[in-house]
Amino acid sequence: MLQTASRLYTEKIPFNKLLGIEVASLSFEDVSIKLPFRDELVGNYIRGSLHGGVVSAVLDLAGGLVAFLSALKSAHGKTPEEKMERLARVGTIDLRADYLRPGLGAHFLCSAYVLRAGNKVAVSRMELVNDEGTVIAVGTGAYLVG
Repeated sequence: MLQTASRLYTEKIPFNKLLGIEVASLSFEDVSIKLPFRDELVGNYIRGSLHGGVVSAVLDLAGGLVAFLSALKSAHGKTPEEKMERLARVGTIDLRADYLRPGLGAHFLCSAYVLRAGNKVAVSRMELVNDEGTVIAVGTGAYLVG
């Protein structure tokens, strides 16, 4: 089930493909996604740092994925169709992003875990670091999961 979720996430969602994200690790409790640096993602051309929208998007992608996986875990016994229907309903309710440092690096890793999972809403905590382990941004997101 986790392999299928990873494949859907990286291959079927056009925006994720555009960003070039890769799933680094995946479980029902936490996820990590990797974002390779590309010139197309630069927001500050003088510094060469990631665009703030890319940073918030990656935080949101990781938070939403772990919220979905948490909901999927609680959907044991459901048919594959029922699980896909649940995936279709996942959406961001609220996102807070705190930008701590410029997005400089060769690649970035965003980790996320669920703070609370309910029947309808899950809340995730996310952290984006660069290839040197420097924290670039942190975030919290609320997601509709049911």
